[in-house]
Amino acid sequence: MRSLASRFGPLSFYREALAIALPVMLQQFIMSMVSLIDNFMVAGLGDISMAAVNVTNQINFVYLVIINTVCQAGGIYMAQFRGAGDTEGMKHAYRFKIIFAICAAAIYFVLCRTIPHRMIALMTMGNSAQEEIIAAGSVYLRIVSWTLFPIAVSSAIGTSFREIALPKVPLIISAAATLVNTAGNWLLIYGNMGAPRLEVAGAAYATVIARAFELVVFLIYAAGAKAPFFVGATRLFHIHKRLVSEIIFKSVMIFVSELSWVSSETIMTAMYNRRGGAEVVAGMAAGWTIANVFFLLFGGIWISAGVLVGGALGAGKLDEARRRAEWLKSGSVAAGIIIALPGVALSAMLIPLVFSNLSAAARGNSFGLLMVILVYLPLWGLLNVQFAISRSGGDTALGMYTDLSVNTFLFAPGAIILSLATSIQPVPMFALLKLTDIVKYFIARHFLRKERWVKNLTTGK
Repeated sequence: MRSLASRFGPLSFYREALAIALPVMLQQFIMSMVSLIDNFMVAGLGDISMAAVNVTNQINFVYLVIINTVCQAGGIYMAQFRGAGDTEGMKHAYRFKIIFAICAAAIYFVLCRTIPHRMIALMTMGNSAQEEIIAAGSVYLRIVSWTLFPIAVSSAIGTSFREIALPKVPLIISAAATLVNTAGNWLLIYGNMGAPRLEVAGAAYATVIARAFELVVFLIYAAGAKAPFFVGATRLFHIHKRLVSEIIFKSVMIFVSELSWVSSETIMTAMYNRRGGAEVVAGMAAGWTIANVFFLLFGGIWISAGVLVGGALGAGKLDEARRRAEWLKSGSVAAGIIIALPGVALSAMLIPLVFSNLSAAARGNSFGLLMVILVYLPLWGLLNVQFAISRSGGDTALGMYTDLSVNTFLFAPGAIILSLATSIQPVPMFALLKLTDIVKYFIARHFLRKERWVKNLTTGK
């Protein structure tokens, strides 16, 4: 049996990991708190408005997953080229991110502008308040579609700064953008200080303004500071075809994995949205808003694995990468427990404080959802670090096989069966379905032990 020292590693390693992860986690915390404030403001308009905005955000979540997939695929190489000190390789990884993220934004923009009501209808089938949610949500989605292009470019730049171990840059810029968003919400949702009262549309306009601000600052800083990965528009298409082909191949497997996951989550959401009316949609959405505060753990895990494990692999230190991976796995479980324990008290305090304007039934759904999430948090921390370690070395197949098999044959069918064949309520339905993540852990552990991820991608060794 391995000793605690070999399982957890030295404190110096965790100090290094925290120095990388904390700025990312702090950025996510700020954004989560701002999202919480946004939801607090929208919740004041009632269950219908709250449900409309959050169903729309669930639709946009699919787009964010696609952008994240593109940035992760490029980020695998960005971190390893940084470890190898290869500036030109870093620029090629950045070019891949920008080009494919903008292409994804263009496709999604057309969908949001032309068929917003149909997409919202798919998420609210069987809900008694569907027509009201579609009416308000379509207005919000059409306006907020203008953020898709700024999100694409800002994500490519921000993730690149993190992958070269400069996470404070996107932290500061995104924090400033979230303040702009909050101020915009306060002015435009309720018409404060003489601004027009736009309600749900006001929340959308505030988001557009904040994302535009974020994009401009990112571009100015990246160009002015001469970031080692950054290239201007005139040199954007000077791509390395073989490298781009490699990244595309790996990104396809990441995309299949992420698409499988987001599709199964979307099916589950659509299934439990059938139970009741706006109190279900609004209540579960409010719970997820608070849960994002706890999910900051995952952002820290991904960036730590990318920089610490991926950097070691790119520098050719394969044994060091193995040790760091082992320490990260143990640390992720411990971090999940540390965050989950005070999370119970925090949830009990925040729900009645932030969502007092929601119905009692909606608040009950929120609290129940959060309790289930906190129980699963240590397991999810371990599962995330397994995926992050494998992708840091270019093994994107692990995530694809794990997600595709479990989500296709267990999770999605289970959601449909529980919804159509039983009267089980949303929170216990969610709790039962997430038992499938235990199966994911064992599959991921099996593939991780094969060590297909122990590879220096900068040399192919």
